[in-house]
Amino acid sequence: MMVLTEYGPQAILSIISHLVFIALTWWALMAINFEKFLRANRVFQARLLYILLSIAIGSIVSNFFLDYLAWSQQLPLLLE
Repeated sequence: MMVLTEYGPQAILSIISHLVFIALTWWALMAINFEKFLRANRVFQARLLYILLSIAIGSIVSNFFLDYLAWSQQLPLLLE
């Protein structure tokens, strides 16, 4: 059972993980040429799409990373 004092480090790890993976996703999306698919003079909407895609994909990847980390820490409990 998780003690209340363990929530702080877990929270900061989750925040940092989400921000890092959102930033990495933003950087990776810049390699894709979306201009072909966007209408002319829709700069604000294009930027909003980049932001929303970065948040969605980055959050999914971060959740996978955090779940994998939690599961790997729980594996030794199988041997008890």
